[in-house]
Order: sequence, then C-alpha cells, then structure tokens
Amino acid sequence: MTKVNSHESGLKSAGYIFLSAKLNISFIPNWHESLIASGNTRRIETTDGMVREIYPSKYWPGEGLGDHLEFALKYDGINLAILARIFNVIDATEIVTYVSSKPIGKYARRIWYLYEWITGKQLPLNDLTRGNYVDLLEPDAYITTSPAKQVRRQRINDNLLGDTRFCPIVRRTETIQRFMDAGLRERCRQVLAAYPPELLRRALSYLYTKETKSSFEIEHIHPNANRKERFIALLELAQKEDFCNKVRLVDLQNRIVDPRFADADYRAGQNYVGETVAWQAERVHYACPKPEDLPDLMAGLIAAHGRMGGGWGRGWGLSWGGDGGVHPVLHAATIAYGFVFLHPFEDGNGRIHRFLIHNILACRGFTPEGFMFPVSAVMLKNPDEYNASLEAFSKPLMPLVEFDLDEEGRLTVLNDTALWYRFIDMTPQAEALFGFIEKTINAELVEELNFLANYDRTKASLQEIVDMPDRKIDLFIRFCLQNQGQLSARKRESHFSALTDDEIARMERAVQTAYGEIKSDE
Repeated sequence: MTKVNSHESGLKSAGYIFLSAKLNISFIPNWHESLIASGNTRRIETTDGMVREIYPSKYWPGEGLGDHLEFALKYDGINLAILARIFNVIDATEIVTYVSSKPIGKYARRIWYLYEWITGKQLPLNDLTRGNYVDLLEPDAYITTSPAKQVRRQRINDNLLGDTRFCPIVRRTETIQRFMDAGLRERCRQVLAAYPPELLRRALSYLYTKETKSSFEIEHIHPNANRKERFIALLELAQKEDFCNKVRLVDLQNRIVDPRFADADYRAGQNYVGETVAWQAERVHYACPKPEDLPDLMAGLIAAHGRMGGGWGRGWGLSWGGDGGVHPVLHAATIAYGFVFLHPFEDGNGRIHRFLIHNILACRGFTPEGFMFPVSAVMLKNPDEYNASLEAFSKPLMPLVEFDLDEEGRLTVLNDTALWYRFIDMTPQAEALFGFIEKTINAELVEELNFLANYDRTKASLQEIVDMPDRKIDLFIRFCLQNQGQLSARKRESHFSALTDDEIARMERAVQTAYGEIKSDE
C-alpha cells in the first residue's frame, strides 16, 4: 500500500499518489512516485528499485483528476493495475471532460482507450476521424508486441502483451536492455561449438537428470525413480510441443505429481503459500487468486502466450522461432512467472512454472535445438535471488488481500483481488530470469561441459595406468571426487584391493590434475 507524505518539506504529491489520496484507494506501489516541490528542486531518490522523483513547482499539473492521470502516464508510467483501481471508482464524467479538452492529445487518447478497455464501458465520445495513430505503450520505454492492433475509435496502436483477462507489463529498463543486447542466444551456441558432438549428446542426458533433480529439490521434494523418469521424458518433449494450453497443462500436471493428487481441471478450492510457525499457527506468505477467477485469468495467460509468440498457442500449431516482437526470455518470464502467480493447480505449480521456461525458450528457438539449459540448477544455487523474484510480487500484494484462516488451515479471501493478478508489472521477474539464464550459459553450462570433458580425459589417463573395465574406472573417479581427490581405505579394500600402492597413487594424481581443487560434496 503506497504511503503519501505530501507535507514533507512543502512537497505535494502528484500522479498516482495524488489520485490515491483523492479517491481514497490503495494499490500495489508503483515503481515510480512523483512529488512536486515549492521551488526549483529536482532530484531522484532510488531505493531497492523504487524511484521517488521530486520535480520543480512548474511541473504541477493542477487539481483535476484528468490532469493527474496524464501526469501519471507521462512520468510514473502505465500501471494497468493502478489504472483499473482508479477507473473502478472515478466518475466517468471526469474522463469525458478531460478527453474532450484535448481529444487528439496522445495521453488523452491513451487514457480514453484504457478506460474503455479495462472497464468495458463506452464513454459518450465520438470516434476520432483525424490524427495519426499513436502507440499505446512507447516502445522505447516498454516491451511491446508487434504488429500492434490498430483501434480506429481512439486511433491507438494496441501493442500490449495481453488482453483484459491477463496483461503483464515489462518496462524496458537499462538492465533488460543490456541483457537483450548481450547476445545470449549466440553466446550459448559459441559455448557449445567448443565441444565435440558426442560429448554434447552425453551432456544432454546428464542435464535432463540434473534439471529434474534441481526442480524437485527447490521444493524440497525427493521423488522416486519413476517420477524422475516421467519428468525427464517431459523435458525431452519441451522442444517438440507447445504445452501452454489448458489440455496440455492439465496433462502436464497429471504427469508431474503423485497420481493421487492429479487434477482434472483448474483447482476448485482456495490455496496459498505459507509456513507453520507454531502449533495451529500459520504464516501466509502468498494468497493465490480465488478459484472462481482462475478460468478467466488462465484463458488470458494462454492468449498472451499466443500473442507474444506470434500466433502459436491459439490453435494454429507451433511456429518454430515465431515472433510477436517479444524477446523469448521476456516471453518465458511473463508466462512462466504468471503461471506460478496464478497457481492454477493444487500441486505441481512450481515445477510446471520452471518447465514452461524450457518449453517457451525451446519453441521460440532461443535454446539450441536438441539441447537445454539447467536453469533450475542455477535457481537452486541462488535461492535468495529466486525467492526475491517471487516476492517482488507476493510481498506488496499481501497487504491488499483480506482473508480469514480457520483452525484447520483453510483460507478464505474476503475481497475482490482479481485485478492484482490480471495486471502484474513483471519487470523484476524478467530481469531475474535473464540473470539466471546468463549465469546458466556463462557458468553452469560451461562448468558441466568442462566436467564431462575432464571426465573423458581422466578415464583415458586411468586406462593407461591400469587396464580396467569402464565400470571400475567410473567408480574410481566417483569415489575420488567424493573424497577430495583420494580413494578412502574402505573403498580401496572393498573395490580396488587388487591395485598396488603405486597404481593407486598415480590414478589419484590423474584425478587431482584433471579436476584441481575438489570439494568433498561433489
């Protein structure tokens, strides 16, 4: 809930925080807040990604609600959730009066269009017959879809990422632009080109297993061998099928979870993420959307997936490398994180969320064909960053959710919350996923491929020292890696008693030379 301190040193609130106070509404804080000084002060204060900007007195827009809406769009940015909150309580005549005063102004047209788009109510205004079409989102400030939908009534190019059922916003921050310009797709192909095809084929099998283990481990789940194999089989399908439609998502959930907890449809009950802090005391970290809101939200998410992918996801079949003008990583971030925030199933949501990252990156041609990124392994190694990407939405959301929690742990959401899940600013999640993928390509992938390359060289070296079966050599290397490069006396006695002290010492040196400093938990 945003806090307004308009009397601090003579400062006056403007834009969204002015409208919040004037209309007596609360909302998830916007990334940018505006204040107007009484003199010529101009400064910017940034804390944890939140910007507080103070403008000179000449920027004061006036007392009109329409004036502050324009100011908000111009300086605070387009925040669909806040605009929906405002449009639900503002007198429509305020919008009509403002738009009529500057009918072909680009901000007036955007406000007019967004009011009708969000509320579904048409204002008593005539269609525009003159003026150039203007982009709803400015492409240099936001991630947009292409081609845009031309709307004749306001002469607007609707280049949003979704529709009124689900429409994330991603701001074109310096961080995101840097990642987009970094050539990560090409970097990955350069990394892979340095290794022989046979090693890459073996690496893929290993990476499937590692990704499966990591995705389950993030949720502290220890699946049996059968469940692991089922998940690996799904990862192998990630490059071949679009899973982001209702039938496939339900089927995916059924294959991932314990069969006793398979869902035939989206959940019919209220769920939440929490922890037990004392006997019969639960701390709620995140309340998911109401079950009655889910069908509309999920239909919107699937439609946004199709729009960003340039058509696939709408029943047109896969469009390999299809492009709706949205970078594949940003596409994957908005859909995969959107999915986990909607939490449509009773179980398996986190694993499906991470699976969708692979699925979208593969179908969009970002991942090299026949390969995959161990993204979950990087998330597992960086839990604080991964949790922060989830909490960037859940923490500011929770003060706006009114709920009851009974003694049996059943949660009931008491207020209307759908709009908060419908219109999410996913800039933090997009930045986070780019970071995870960069780490995956530059560190995790290189580390795993080098490990396998070293393994092959080490096996050859050991074979020259003692001609042993492959299984025995594999066992020797594994035991040494588990024990800081040395074979323990117990393992030697039980598996390698036939070897001489000199042979053991030479073989240990070969392993140590190949792997350098070896940690005991390898």
